[in-house]
Amino acid sequence: MPQETTVPDISIRVNSREIPQAAQQEIMSTAVHEDLNAASMFTIHLYNWDMAKRQFTWSDDALFAPGNEVEIWMGYVDQLKKIMVGEITSLEPQFQADEAPSVIVRGLDHRHRLFRGHKTRSFTKIKDSAIAQQIAQQAGLRAKTIDSKVTQEYILQHNQTDMLFLQERAARIGYEVFVKDKTLYFQPHQHDGRDTITLSLEQDVIEFYPRLATVSQIGELVVQGWDPQQKKAILGKATVGQEGSSMGGHTSGPKAVSHAFGKSRAAIVAYPVSSKAEADQMAVGQFNEAALAYIVGDGLCLGRNDLRAGTVVKIEGAGTRFSGLYYVTTTEHSITPTHGYQTRFTVQRNAS
Repeated sequence: MPQETTVPDISIRVNSREIPQAAQQEIMSTAVHEDLNAASMFTIHLYNWDMAKRQFTWSDDALFAPGNEVEIWMGYVDQLKKIMVGEITSLEPQFQADEAPSVIVRGLDHRHRLFRGHKTRSFTKIKDSAIAQQIAQQAGLRAKTIDSKVTQEYILQHNQTDMLFLQERAARIGYEVFVKDKTLYFQPHQHDGRDTITLSLEQDVIEFYPRLATVSQIGELVVQGWDPQQKKAILGKATVGQEGSSMGGHTSGPKAVSHAFGKSRAAIVAYPVSSKAEADQMAVGQFNEAALAYIVGDGLCLGRNDLRAGTVVKIEGAGTRFSGLYYVTTTEHSITPTHGYQTRFTVQRNAS
């Protein structure tokens, strides 16, 4: 665990080469925001004025041209880890009368390429996971997918960006889709994994605000459709006991709410389904998605470059109900002169 006396450090590489020492010395602050549900972003804030030459520096330099690939490594001296690979997408010079000019270099992970351009096309007799592999390859990305198992007869991508289309397909079955280090992931939430790190409220955590909410929890989810060939209803169902991993907790959100308020039921009829297998997959996927919102939390800790979105963290010292395993959905790693290296995070948990 990094100690408070450890010196924060950062390494920035543009197009696989370390940035010049002159640029390194001009960095005011750096932040990386990781998100499973939206494009991850980095910001590099630099001084932008050469006093000797009386001219702007980095806002006009080819080093930070849009499209350049950037690697951000953060941590402590001799303990750096790669936090993000992205591409520069915007430059924001700042001109103020009482301060030296500066510039903010912003970039997004390679997911941003999948938001560019709208497409209309169809897919036949294919799994959602195979579609994700195709789209990743077309975008020049590696693909890491978990078999979605159900073969779809016909799927239409109607005037959508590739990313929005994949997010829609993922949401139907309780999957997540994101890009990390030029790899596209299409998989169920990995909240059943083992904890990678432990955060203690007494030693590591500066702030932690968990919230247990029952409103979004349901005891049974039904997906209804119609088979025009067989002329009969299609019914998929998920209920208490199908939450998957309880993340080390004793009582899942759906079970706790059913016991406290009685078993509630929700039905989905907005999405067309073509088979019982598809309806069951949707029901279980979206039931588990809702269960993960039982306990959510935001926190701030000393900088941890091993605390990453998409991993499981163990939080200790928050009492019986709020201690335990949490699934990390976002992180923000920042290094500033005022606060040094800190990591903000949001987490989810489906049981207590």
